[in-house]
Amino acid sequence: MPVWSAARPPAPARTNLGRHQVEQAAELLAAEHAASPFTALYAGPRLRLQQTGQILARAMGLDMLTDPGLDGPEHGDADGRPWREVKDAFGGAPHTRPDTPWAQGADTWNGYLQRAGAHLRELLTRHQTGRLLLASHGETVIAAHTLLLGLPLGSVNGFSVDHASLTRWQHHRNQRGQQRWLLHSHNNTAHFAPRPGRP
Repeated sequence: MPVWSAARPPAPARTNLGRHQVEQAAELLAAEHAASPFTALYAGPRLRLQQTGQILARAMGLDMLTDPGLDGPEHGDADGRPWREVKDAFGGAPHTRPDTPWAQGADTWNGYLQRAGAHLRELLTRHQTGRLLLASHGETVIAAHTLLLGLPLGSVNGFSVDHASLTRWQHHRNQRGQQRWLLHSHNNTAHFAPRPGRP
């Protein structure tokens, strides 16, 4: 039964805290990998995804595969601008007007969910067995939830996704051969907690 875990990278300007949080996630995933190996590790092409993927790859001894389909939304003219400034100019977050680009040359929110969902569906079709690990944006996690929970596009409700958090899906098949996706955990940050004897 395939298990998919997604690790969200820290903020664009990698801080020591952000790197430490990813390393904590990598330590947890490496322990899991030793007991039940991941079969593939993918990361999007943006710098912070690549950095996160490289930390995970080193910790687990896996090759990191770069997947352009995990690159997250296209921000157009808003790329590199503070997100609060982008939202102020748009009049809210992208989901508030999901069929309108939030900047010149940007995606629409619904358009991104459709594009990312189609890519995730194809990726999961290629990996119908084993355990898949993705270093992805928070928006990709939301796209996965939209796809696998069958949520309608344009919903005003959503999910919070913290930096360096872990989200897990499991594909379950019962004795009758019936199949479904189960959201095992969302936005898990328990690996940030100090451990006994550790700073």
